[in-house]
Amino acid sequence: MIRALIVAALTAPLLSGCVIYSNEGGERDVVVNWSDHGKPALEAVRSARIADGRLIVRVESSGCTDATHFAVDLTPVDDGVTNIALRRNAEDLCKALVPEGVDVSWTLSELGVEPGTPTRLLNPTKL
Repeated sequence: MIRALIVAALTAPLLSGCVIYSNEGGERDVVVNWSDHGKPALEAVRSARIADGRLIVRVESSGCTDATHFAVDLTPVDDGVTNIALRRNAEDLCKALVPEGVDVSWTLSELGVEPGTPTRLLNPTKL
């Protein structure tokens, strides 16, 4: 009897973490949208600046990343600021070690942004 109590006491904590989920409630398909409207997620950037009429952004790279790997979304906002969002549209399949990342850049005229226009980069930063 004591042995059974000891076994029960030792196994109770092990069984308390079990969760049983029954799908008999009718759930068939679960859809999770990780980004809006099927667009790729915003690229994490290491740094960003505007200098000499260019938007310059430092991003992760495996050796082949360049500006053509990104789509740049511009959205004018009511407060007079233009929001900028970078989305990677092509993978960097190279195998080089580039721990510091690479700079990619676009001229403001390529982006259709007038010099002096206030801008806001929406991308998350990665240090």
